[in-house]
Amino acid sequence: MKLKPISCAVAFFSSVFLAFGLYHVHSMSGVTEGGVLGATLLLEHWLHISPAVSGFIMNALCYLAGWRLLGREFIGYSAVSAVGFSLAYKVFEQFPPLWPRLADMPLAASVLGAVFVGVGAGLCVRVGGATGGDDALAMCLSHVTGWDIQWVYLLSDFAVLALSVSYIPLGRIGWSVLTVVLSGQIIGLIQKINLSGGKIRQTDNNS
Repeated sequence: MKLKPISCAVAFFSSVFLAFGLYHVHSMSGVTEGGVLGATLLLEHWLHISPAVSGFIMNALCYLAGWRLLGREFIGYSAVSAVGFSLAYKVFEQFPPLWPRLADMPLAASVLGAVFVGVGAGLCVRVGGATGGDDALAMCLSHVTGWDIQWVYLLSDFAVLALSVSYIPLGRIGWSVLTVVLSGQIIGLIQKINLSGGKIRQTDNNS
């Protein structure tokens, strides 16, 4: 396994960007995410476990399960991302939130949260890794069940959002759905950007 230094840097700092948004937007606004990101917030509210801890453990378990399917380089870049996220979130927790009034502005929180998640996760995926274990988990479940992977992603996101009703008002879950949809579109757009030329093009993530 040979990891590129530049790609490692992108994987690391994209996760720092993601952690910034998760702490300052999602955890303070009542707008959540699906998948592993949403599950970390769920555990924080249920059991008071920091996402810095739960995120690292859940991601590690997902990557371990998908080791044979995802390849060594994917695991390497994803590990760099997981470390970056956990360290950054732990640092951000030491300071008060920048936008404490976002809870009163759900539309702004949804859009801003989608930008942080979409750009952070999108850049990491673009260099061959993942900011969360969602990708590894989705591929494993798709392989075992034979379901199309997009349905696995959708089911995992909505399962977490459904459980999030336990601490988030039902009305705000709608804003969370908006965040999930928008962030997914941003991630998809980033995959089409030619990083060397700045042009939009279709990329093959399997290559």
